[in-house]
Parts: sequence; C-alpha cells; structure tokens
Amino acid sequence: MAQNIYDDPEFFDNYARLPRSQQGLDAAGEWPAIRALLPEMDGLDVVDLGCGYGWFCRWAAEAGAASVLGLDVSTKMLERAAADTDDARVEYRREDLDEVELAARSFDLVYSSLTLHYLVDVSRLFVVIAQALREGGRMVCSVEHPLYTAPSRPAFFQHDGRIVWPLDEYSLEGERITNWLAEGVVKQHRTVATYVNALADAGLAMTRMVEWAPTRADVDAHPDWAIEVHRPPFLLLAAQLS
Repeated sequence: MAQNIYDDPEFFDNYARLPRSQQGLDAAGEWPAIRALLPEMDGLDVVDLGCGYGWFCRWAAEAGAASVLGLDVSTKMLERAAADTDDARVEYRREDLDEVELAARSFDLVYSSLTLHYLVDVSRLFVVIAQALREGGRMVCSVEHPLYTAPSRPAFFQHDGRIVWPLDEYSLEGERITNWLAEGVVKQHRTVATYVNALADAGLAMTRMVEWAPTRADVDAHPDWAIEVHRPPFLLLAAQLS
C-alpha cells in the first residue's frame, strides 16, 4: 500500500501553495508536452489515476469526454476536487492504486500525472490498466524521472564552479525517503528500463517517451526553471493497448 502523504495536514497545506495547485494545468511546465501525447477527448471514457484536485478531470470533460473518473487515495484531495467540480460527467472515488481494480474494457484513456512513483507495485497497475482499456485505448502518464528519484541525496550542489546533480544508486531500485513539503515522504525509485519493460509485459505498446526539461523559451518565461535544464525532472510515457 502506498503512503497517503497527501492527507498529512502539513503536506496538504504546503502542497496547496504550489503554483500548479493554485493555477492548475497551465502552471505545470510539462503540460504542453503531455497535451501533445493525448488523443482528442470527444466521446471518450477517461480515468485519472491520482487525480488530486481534479484539474485534468475537469479539463477532459470540458474538452468533450463522455465520462471522467478520478481516483485518489487522499480524502483531502478528493474533497477539494469535488468542491471545485460542477459537471455530472465527472465522478471521484477513493482508491489505493496499489490495490485498485478497474472494470474490464471500460476506458478509452487512462491518464496519470506524477503519481506512479509513489506506488509499490507499478507492474501490477499496468496489467490492471491494460485489462481496463478498450481496443485501441491509450495510456498517458508522467512520473518523476528516475534520474531525479535515484540519488541518495537529491539536491543540486556546486562543484568546480558548476551546478551538479548527483547520481548514485540509480540501479538500486526501491524506497526513497525525502523531505519534500513535509518530512518522511516515501517514493519508489525505478529505472527507465523498468517502466518501459513493465508496460511491454502488461501488453501495452509504448508509442512515445519524453524526458521533459524546460526549453530556452520556457526559461525565458520562467527564470526560476533554469536549474531544471541540468537533468530532466519528469518522464512522460504514452502507450497503446497492443
């Protein structure tokens, strides 16, 4: 079972102060790259795994989805999502994604943003996703990049006048504990190969992989993102039922 850190009051309050929490998808630097991986929403049945405040759920409905199901382990997140949503096509439900079951052949699109790196057993979830997708169905997800999750001390430092991101323990998969927004946040490190092979083993054919980092234009618009060019913070994966 994944840690339910988002129901921790300190974490939840600090998370609420993040730009993407206050401004939604437009404040997420990787959103344009994710949007490019998504199919047109018209008439689709969609599930969002780790829906948080429901930003994507509402966007999908506004873009024409027939139905959107948002799942999250956090009661606080789901309460906020429900309060901000006024659309009968959108439903929210509490689920632990390490244990979730989805009805067979019930969705055209499975979406997940920055959630899967919290899960203990992503291979199991990919099998559940494959069984839930209809013929030609797609999955689009983002995770913290394995270069980001690997280090034993994940923080930039100065070396010989240069900004350096440390990289150790990349091949040692498993639990990582960080102090991000609150102390003792548990994440799961996996290599890129583990994500890709788990998709293939589940019967999902990868159609695109993006190692997202800000472009020069992004940095011009958001100077505080400049440090992110030294290593990709996010890995985006798109796959289709094979």
